[in-house]
Amino acid sequence: MNVIDQKLALEKLNSGSPIVFQTDTLPAIGCLPKFSEMIYKIKKRDIKKPLILMGAENFEFDDFVHESALGDFKYIASCYWPGPLTIIIPCSEKRRSFSSTSNFTLGLRIPNSKMAKLLLKESGPLLTSSANLSGLPTATSAKEISVNLPNVNILGPIPWEKCSGKASTIITWVNHGKWKIIREGEVSIPGIKL
Repeated sequence: MNVIDQKLALEKLNSGSPIVFQTDTLPAIGCLPKFSEMIYKIKKRDIKKPLILMGAENFEFDDFVHESALGDFKYIASCYWPGPLTIIIPCSEKRRSFSSTSNFTLGLRIPNSKMAKLLLKESGPLLTSSANLSGLPTATSAKEISVNLPNVNILGPIPWEKCSGKASTIITWVNHGKWKIIREGEVSIPGIKL
């Protein structure tokens, strides 16, 4: 198992290598956005499946959200972040390169995890996915991850703080004041349905 500290993790991220770290839901593999192809390669993930942009603070995402959805985004984010909610939102014109979807949307999340937030404060937003090979069950421990992703560095200290083991709720913005649930998870949001 390749366990590294935060200083080395930041060096690895800056050199293009993804790292695995704990979140409040499930462990994540993350990289700087300009190196996103590495996650697809390592996970053997379909390039058509989008990644999630994680950050440490809500304001970091204001620049990524299209102005038509910004008010709704800020309201939902202020109510449920940090926490196990992923918000899919239309991208602003200048941040469209971050989106891998044909409709230029992007999933955003701020985890409620001390380890993740400390890393993200230093690294800036990271594109992320669950820390597993595509198609395999999601691993919840560093040991399991090191078996499935043996060449990926894992942020320590180990053992990690306990995570829920349940995926985040995913909602998508439809139009002003209207949201739709894409995946039910740990968070319930009154008035938003599948």
